[in-house]
Amino acid sequence: MSVKQETVGTQGLPSMETVRQVLLEQDPTVLSVVVALVVVLISLLLWKLLKRSRTSRRTVLLLGVCDSGKTLILSRLLTGKYKMTQMSISALSATYRVKSDKGPSLTLVDIPGYESLRLHFLEQYKAAARGLLFVVDSSAFQREVKEVAELLYQLLTDGAVLENTLPVLIACNKQDISMAKSAKLIQQQLEKELNTLRVTRSAAPSTLDSSSSSTIHQLGKKGKDFDFSQLPMKVEFVECSAWDSKKEESDANLSSIEDWLARLA
Repeated sequence: MSVKQETVGTQGLPSMETVRQVLLEQDPTVLSVVVALVVVLISLLLWKLLKRSRTSRRTVLLLGVCDSGKTLILSRLLTGKYKMTQMSISALSATYRVKSDKGPSLTLVDIPGYESLRLHFLEQYKAAARGLLFVVDSSAFQREVKEVAELLYQLLTDGAVLENTLPVLIACNKQDISMAKSAKLIQQQLEKELNTLRVTRSAAPSTLDSSSSSTIHQLGKKGKDFDFSQLPMKVEFVECSAWDSKKEESDANLSSIEDWLARLA
């Protein structure tokens, strides 16, 4: 009895050959319109999914080595005021509204600069990241260049950062200090140091530990000296200062960071 019912049910459906014949008998113009509409609908669906994925990522991570000025920049962006800060041992998170109280908002997360902590918090927050604000102490850059390049290398070869093509702003902070290096010089020296790191890392034997959750990718283009234009994400350099000798509100220069955040939002 069940076999008979299945046969009857199947006979009620048109065969693939019948469907093909019906489609062939249709006006080609009508078919073209139908195909075009299907393509448009699929494109709109994909665009909506991508947009939803992007808008769900509203976090900007403030990164850098210890004493680069991340926490003071965060305080200045939120309040406009100078505030004594100390080295953080946990991530600080706050809502930042672009331009005005009615503007779009971003979540700024200050990642600790301690080497033993920063990668742990990066793993925790990077999935929600919309961009990376990488802060450099321009006045101490000459002695910190290797540590700065090491951290930047880890970020620029991180799988999640590459997959989401997170825009990066390298903020050359403390420009109010006379010995501070310019953004152009910092960029040039970082490119040289990153190129050296790439060579040494590629020459080193691969680790036998397969338990690591982070996948390190190739930095830049193989066979060419590294420069930031080779990266899939946009990397910008700006000069700024959250500190000032008088410790007054009006002396901070963070307009370039504020402009970047406004474009990001």
